[in-house]
Amino acid sequence: MHGHTPYSEDQRVSARTLLELLPYLRPHMPRIGLALLCLIAAKLASVGLPFALKHIVDYLDTSGLNALTLAPIGLLLAYGGLRFANVLFGELRDTLFGRVTERAMRRIGLSVFKHLHQLDLDFHLNRRTGGLSRDIERGTNGISFLLRFMVFNIVPTFIEIGMVLVLLGWQYSVYYALIVLLAVVSYVGFSVVATEWRTGFIRRANVAESRSSSRAVDSLLNFETVKYFGNEDYEAQCYDNELAQWERARRQNRLSLFALNAGQAFIIATAMTSAMVLAAKDTLSGSMTIGDFVLINAFMMQIFMPLNFLGFVYREMKGSMANIEAMFALLRQRASVTDKAGAPPLSVRDAELEFSQVCFAYDRDRQILRDISFRLPPRKKVAIVGSSGAGKSTLLKLLFRFYDVDSGQILIDGQNIAAISQQSLRSVLGIVPQDTVLFNQSIRDNIR
Repeated sequence: MHGHTPYSEDQRVSARTLLELLPYLRPHMPRIGLALLCLIAAKLASVGLPFALKHIVDYLDTSGLNALTLAPIGLLLAYGGLRFANVLFGELRDTLFGRVTERAMRRIGLSVFKHLHQLDLDFHLNRRTGGLSRDIERGTNGISFLLRFMVFNIVPTFIEIGMVLVLLGWQYSVYYALIVLLAVVSYVGFSVVATEWRTGFIRRANVAESRSSSRAVDSLLNFETVKYFGNEDYEAQCYDNELAQWERARRQNRLSLFALNAGQAFIIATAMTSAMVLAAKDTLSGSMTIGDFVLINAFMMQIFMPLNFLGFVYREMKGSMANIEAMFALLRQRASVTDKAGAPPLSVRDAELEFSQVCFAYDRDRQILRDISFRLPPRKKVAIVGSSGAGKSTLLKLLFRFYDVDSGQILIDGQNIAAISQQSLRSVLGIVPQDTVLFNQSIRDNIR
């Protein structure tokens, strides 16, 4: 009962995340359809393999090893053809779907990047750049993992399980189908519950990793300041504290993984043993042939090997869901400074600037500007002088509309900048920044 509420919330997050991914996949539906057809063809070939093996074993068991006629040769060729078809259709599926994944990653990555540039200055000043870059990187990688393994592992495995259940119940005893069904339900149920329990550890490790990454980036970006104050040991100690939290989260993650793997292995071993005991009994009683025994064994191996891998895939998918959700949370972030609907562009005639009774505060406890009014006529200069923290830089940020004024107006040629589009406003303003900023590009790119 303790874990019920987080589990429900997590499921809603996963469903919402998948729905948010759909618009990026919709343009590629024909290619996705072809990939799914190849997936089904690969699984039909895979399910046919144990039947070909059964007939080969039965033929050799009844006719002897000396009877190498056209019949067993044909069966052996069919077995080889099915194995080749399984691999071929699987490769075709991977090739077709690979482009879908890559294009979705590209479009989502670009959407997040453009959206972050549209957010207000306040968001970026209060956000750690290192952690932000890690969220984007983990989110795009999570999309790749989620799409690839959902189409390549989750869906194929359950298609194959469905086929095998029908074939075992129809061709043999319903007890074989029940063993497989109970094992699959138990395995999936245990994996879901245990993985939900582990998701908290995964998220804690991600938070710790982001914090340690942010600490390292902040310290290295301010390398000169660290050197001025001789704070190398202090920075190293702070970084080590962040890494210690990451280490604890990873240790909890690893121990919970051991418990999950042990439980999954027990379920698989119990199901395989039960099915083989039942098959051995039926073979000894004469109701099944040696080939049937081999077929049952092959089906069990064929189902439970990918199902065992499915546990890993599900765990990683939950981690990917958490990473994608963190990235989509950035897309849902809304700027506090926005254009009004249908905001017209700025029309510049004389370039007269006026601040009219402007009041502004970054927070309620500290007022920065109180009833500021001045007028800058066209082709004139003005110098704003004041002590540090008096609000000189704030005036410039308000002019560029990085923030909206609390009251009053800023006018250019009589037009309130709050009523025009931000893009047209900034396109007519020039600035020489106080700090020298260089992008990590060539000198030519920085000058341009």
